[in-house]
Amino acid sequence: MQRRSKALQEIPTNVKDRELVAKRRRQIVDAAVSLFISNGYHRTTTRQIARAAGFSIGNLYEYVSTKEDVLYLVCDAIHAEMEEALISVISRKTPGIDALRDAVSGYFKVCDRMSDPIVLIYQVTQFLSDKWRKRVLANEIRVTGMFRKLLTEVVAGCGMKMDGKQLDLAAHNIAVLGHAWAFRRWFYRSNYSLEEYTRFQTRNILGALALDQVQGKE
Repeated sequence: MQRRSKALQEIPTNVKDRELVAKRRRQIVDAAVSLFISNGYHRTTTRQIARAAGFSIGNLYEYVSTKEDVLYLVCDAIHAEMEEALISVISRKTPGIDALRDAVSGYFKVCDRMSDPIVLIYQVTQFLSDKWRKRVLANEIRVTGMFRKLLTEVVAGCGMKMDGKQLDLAAHNIAVLGHAWAFRRWFYRSNYSLEEYTRFQTRNILGALALDQVQGKE
């Protein structure tokens, strides 16, 4: 993906083989995600990350300069995986309101599968420098923008009109509802199945946009 190659370029390395850089950084990210989730960001050392990735500490520093570089790569990789999964769901040619319903369902399934990484992003983004934090937030906006685009198409297809602020808020609400399944799982998973949560929240989303009235006429 273009964004991934940009992330590779943003973090300097003396290794010239870009494919090797991508491969090694993927190994570093996979090791770091597991360690950050189990130990916490601050209690995880670069030496531990190197060991878990199968590197020497010297080899690790050929691909990153600091632990913050690793954290940025982790956040970027999580967003990339979510974006790829969401593209797969939204690209299905489902007509009308069913397209939104299917996208919400697919997105919630992604959030269920990626619960730990989603919680991790909420916990660690604050530790990034302003430069990297802005990149991570831009990634989040891009993922949310996919729902914004879909909502615009669905609303227009239903012959309705909504201003940009309404559509922006609705898109962010959907994004947060998916995240909520992850970071409030201590309650939701004890009281709802994912299917129930999806059904109830989809009903709320359609109702808030008055699309439930259109749905009844279809």
